[in-house]
Amino acid sequence: MAKAKNDALFELIKSLTQTEKRHFRLYVKRSGNTSDVKFIKLFDAMDGMKSYDDTEILERVPSIKKAQLSNQKAHLYRQILGSLRLYHIGQNLDIQLRELLDHAKVLYNKGFYKQALKMLDKTKQMAKESRHFTIALEVMEFEKQIESQFITRSIDNRAEELTSEVVETTEIVRSSHQLSNLTLNLYSLFLQKGYAKNQEEFDQVSQYFFSHLPKVNFEHLTFYEQLYFYQAHVWFNKIVQNFPNVYKHSLAWVKLFQETPEMIVKQPVHYIKGYRNLLGALFQLKYYSKFCQVLAEVEALSKDKNIVQNLNTEVLVFQFLYVSKINKYFMEGNFAEGVKIIPELLEKLELYKSMLDPERVLIIYYKIASLYFGNGNYRKAIYYLNQIIHFQDVKIREDIHCFARILNLIAHFEDGQDFHLEYQIKSTFQFIGKMNQQQAVQKEIISFLRITGKITPDQLRDEFVKLYNRLLPLNEDIYERRPFFYLDILSYLESKIENRPVHLVIQEKFEGLK
Repeated sequence: MAKAKNDALFELIKSLTQTEKRHFRLYVKRSGNTSDVKFIKLFDAMDGMKSYDDTEILERVPSIKKAQLSNQKAHLYRQILGSLRLYHIGQNLDIQLRELLDHAKVLYNKGFYKQALKMLDKTKQMAKESRHFTIALEVMEFEKQIESQFITRSIDNRAEELTSEVVETTEIVRSSHQLSNLTLNLYSLFLQKGYAKNQEEFDQVSQYFFSHLPKVNFEHLTFYEQLYFYQAHVWFNKIVQNFPNVYKHSLAWVKLFQETPEMIVKQPVHYIKGYRNLLGALFQLKYYSKFCQVLAEVEALSKDKNIVQNLNTEVLVFQFLYVSKINKYFMEGNFAEGVKIIPELLEKLELYKSMLDPERVLIIYYKIASLYFGNGNYRKAIYYLNQIIHFQDVKIREDIHCFARILNLIAHFEDGQDFHLEYQIKSTFQFIGKMNQQQAVQKEIISFLRITGKITPDQLRDEFVKLYNRLLPLNEDIYERRPFFYLDILSYLESKIENRPVHLVIQEKFEGLK
């Protein structure tokens, strides 16, 4: 199928709400008659199109020549962004702060130095109160420029006071950046490598984490320093598979916001991500009752317009809410109910796909495939696993790519596609070798599947028992248990040994877990 041509301006126009479009039209009319303005006609033409097409645009707006189209699009893009900036300024304090800073520069350029300083002082206080310390530092630098050039005589000892403020704020910004940089690098490492696979990787990430973690006095940390502190610990503990600590720091992350409720509205993205990691940790710990409690909180959060303020937060909630719902079905072994939400999930996935990063899409496809596998629909499972296998950039979540191929092998075996199995085994073995992902669990599964064509049906159960007994001890090994996060192979083997559906095995375990 031909891939639709993407265009940034077209996607921006299509993302606008009706009120945003109405505001844009009012915004461009502020300078008078716009009936002959070409970029307005361009906006109307693109707004009415279902898909982007240069030729169709030129047909709809004959006053725009082909050579002019690029410039007109760039101009329209800037106009829309200007309109959106004004429309959303009330919801974004940082935009308001930068507008005040711009006004102060206008006053400065006009020679009104005291007025400029007065506006800067107001901006600085707002920035500090809202914890926008980087903007506060920018304001102080401008204050220093004015104070050093002109004798304002605004306050005695002004130089000493301003210098002290700059030093204090710089230290806050420095500490915040150290912690946020550590968080970002750990997140990047997790995307590339997944969980630590052996003692060497455990030692490497531990050495990196503790050597880059700044020494802090926790009681004196600002909101953002605490936030980044918790985030860094979440990603470190996730990589080294210390899920009790992931839970501990994720919970502290969420509580930090709940104890500072004004920051929930100001930083909803970080608040939502805190819940995402909290639910992920509870799923890994199989803490079902707490998982359901937190999931209910997220369901309520998803309907709160003060938190889900825009398309960005809407997409973020969508990503992890549906994954968490699927995880609940996994814990319960309720695959039949789980597959019922897939059509709705796919509809939303198509709606938001251009705004989702590839890692999230891969996770959603893997979850969908696992639901179909658990429900016995192996063809559907194979279809969605192929969406991962044929994804071009295998460096994004190597672990997902690896286990998608393992699950794909088992799905082919279950579906009776023996004629594909030999090729699939060879392809998977080569992939795992290149990705350096081969562990004992993968080796055992591939070895088992290699001999399936040589054994008779009456010998199959004994081979399942042997494989189960070889895998069971690996589930207790911190470095070998990683595959079990992605594939409940032990429950699957129990179902084959006992000759009953896998969902019944998982449901029995779930009752014992409760």
